[in-house]
Amino acid sequence: MTTILLPFHDNAAADTAMAAAVQIVNRFGGHIEGLLVRRTQQIIAAEGFVLPPESLTQLADSDETLKAHADRFRSFMETSGIPVLDISDTSSRMTADWREVDGIESQIVGDYGRLFDLVLIGRVLDEPTGSWLATCEAGLFESGRAVLLTGNRVPEKIGDRVMIAWNGSTETARTIAVAMRVLREASAVRVLTVEGGTVPGPSGRQMANHMVKNGVSSDAVTADQAGRTVGETIVEEARAWGADLLIKGAYTQNRLRQMIFGGATRHILQSADMPVLLAH
Repeated sequence: MTTILLPFHDNAAADTAMAAAVQIVNRFGGHIEGLLVRRTQQIIAAEGFVLPPESLTQLADSDETLKAHADRFRSFMETSGIPVLDISDTSSRMTADWREVDGIESQIVGDYGRLFDLVLIGRVLDEPTGSWLATCEAGLFESGRAVLLTGNRVPEKIGDRVMIAWNGSTETARTIAVAMRVLREASAVRVLTVEGGTVPGPSGRQMANHMVKNGVSSDAVTADQAGRTVGETIVEEARAWGADLLIKGAYTQNRLRQMIFGGATRHILQSADMPVLLAH
């Protein structure tokens, strides 16, 4: 996880997203690129038509706003001890940079995100259907990269107590492989299986046993749904155990079906208050 793409929004999630990115590169080294996708509007004026003064003021304010976003990102990085340098600069173990492009954020992240190890998205939990969700799904399905979603706050350490939501699926196996470097350095790892929430595949105990050869010591537990959905069980078990990172494979069921009827991944996306790492 040495190169991180951070789609930037000037909202409550910006600081948590930037703080999470800083924490990761402080541990592993790497580069953070803040990405602002501008949604531009075309202004077509007929011959002899003059824009009213208030419209020109709005355009000027927009430029000032863009500059404020860039300044906020750069100031946060520099205050955190991360120099703002081009990704090709090798003079520092940790670097950050800023990029502005025109377009639709989900499309840009889906394409441009392929260059990075990780797409990090600031999640706004009180906006469960906000634009961050479309960006998250584009990162998962179009970039081919893992996505880290922040919660409403950043834990003191991300990846010190890691819970793996194991359901036997290919998607979860891929996510574990992506996270192996984090898992090796964690002080505690728990493999959670929810009764009735698995697909044909190895058990959680088998996964825990095999991770030992990768230098990961973990315990394996099975939780009863007890009247809860699979997603609710995972979130509540992770919260009760004190997980500061939840690892989950994305959309084991058909994605459209999950969007219509709900599902474990969708519930976790919208309600888990700890950082969540997903891959598909």
